[in-house]
Amino acid sequence: MSLSNTQAQEAAAVQGGGRAKPLSRAAALLLALRPKQWTKNAFLFAALLFTLDKKHAAQDFINVGAGFLVFCLLSGCVYLLNDIVDVEADRKHPKKRNRPIASGRLPIPTAWAAFAVLLPLSLVGAWFVNPTSPKFFLTAAVYFLIQLAYSFHLKHVVLLDLFALASGFVLRAAAGSFAIGVPNSEWLLLCTLLLALFLGLTKRRGELAALGDNPATRRILADYSLPMLEQMITIVSAVTMMAYSLYTFTSATGKERPWMMLTIPYVLYGIFRYLYLTHRKGMGEAPDAVLLEDKPLLINIALFILTSMLVILLGSR
Repeated sequence: MSLSNTQAQEAAAVQGGGRAKPLSRAAALLLALRPKQWTKNAFLFAALLFTLDKKHAAQDFINVGAGFLVFCLLSGCVYLLNDIVDVEADRKHPKKRNRPIASGRLPIPTAWAAFAVLLPLSLVGAWFVNPTSPKFFLTAAVYFLIQLAYSFHLKHVVLLDLFALASGFVLRAAAGSFAIGVPNSEWLLLCTLLLALFLGLTKRRGELAALGDNPATRRILADYSLPMLEQMITIVSAVTMMAYSLYTFTSATGKERPWMMLTIPYVLYGIFRYLYLTHRKGMGEAPDAVLLEDKPLLINIALFILTSMLVILLGSR
């Protein structure tokens, strides 16, 4: 049975007052965990990518893979909680009203039950990613607590909502380092923070352009304006490109591997392409759709990863 057919049957069951079939309920739960958003957890692989020249045991690759799965479950719990808390606002949103909880395809008691099972499971899994050090577990716990604060309060506080979201990316990158026991790079954390702020600002701009500042859909939008967001996007874009460029020729990695400068055009193109899609195609409201559906951007990311791997493995002085 295809997912679209499952959704249609579930919607019909809800509208007709019938009881949802187990398969439909399971499919609705999977959608509520937002698997498209799990691409954000790829930041856990960044530390491994930029230390490929080091001797990594097979266990390191297993640890990062396990860490990725843990953060997929953990972020899924965050999305479940967020949709439960925002169910009434989501029902007034032109797109979010189709989410499983807002549409009624996933009853709130079922969502709470899934949350109660998946959260302990993900935290236990976080402990076993790298049992020789508690740092990965602590990072995962801090990530959840910040997202918890975001769901209940920070998403309504101007600017702090953006930094709370960006912190999730930074903690993912840090967790990737802790999973394999390598020191965190200040350059990696800085560039991750700036890129996350860029994505968050363009998302807010896309939402504001599509919805206006109607508090019924997202209250925080009333505290932003398009000119304000445009100025902040300009600043963050420039600083992101400068920070990454400096990394490629002033960091320890850059000094040992000057060919890292070859990856700068990929970063420039990626930012410009994303801005193009945001301004001309109106896709800024859904970063996950942009990253998964735009072929030029996907090719650019693949080439960036491939070039970085080759430089790190072969490009030392």
